Amino acid sequence: MTSQHDIDLQHLSRSIELADEAVVEGNHPFGSVLVSAKGQVLAEAKNSHSTDGGPGHAEANLARFAAKKFDIETLRGSTLYTSVEPCSMCAGTTYWAEIGAVVFGMTEHRLGEMTGDDPENPTQDLECRVIFASGRRDVQVRGPFVELEEQIAAQHRAYWRTA
Repeated sequence: MTSQHDIDLQHLSRSIELADEAVVEGNHPFGSVLVSAKGQVLAEAKNSHSTDGGPGHAEANLARFAAKKFDIETLRGSTLYTSVEPCSMCAGTTYWAEIGAVVFGMTEHRLGEMTGDDPENPTQDLECRVIFASGRRDVQVRGPFVELEEQIAAQHRAYWRTA
């Protein structure tokens, strides 16, 4: 029997692949996957910041798409997987899209330490758990995943000028 941890690693690995694809397409290295309560991949998204004029974050792109396509029951039972912890905008969009859980590989704080003052990543150092805890419905959060952090960090060091 496959453990939840192994399932999380599988979908996080796909989000990392999507982040690599985003870079090839000229965008920032972020990717996300939406998975149903039954384990079916419902949708995938990549960062589109540079090609669509922003903000184009992978998680927000996915949450907006999902909110239009799926019913609330499906959304509340689904999990959004993302390579890096959702920023405040993406956490808010995920919350309002009614998605039930978020799993991330590396923290936003660590990304902020890596990118420093890069003008293309003026991130806020605000944990998504704080944003979700401020809401009126529960959003489960799992992450970071230490077994993937160095792979994700290497991906970002290769991309950002100041990382």
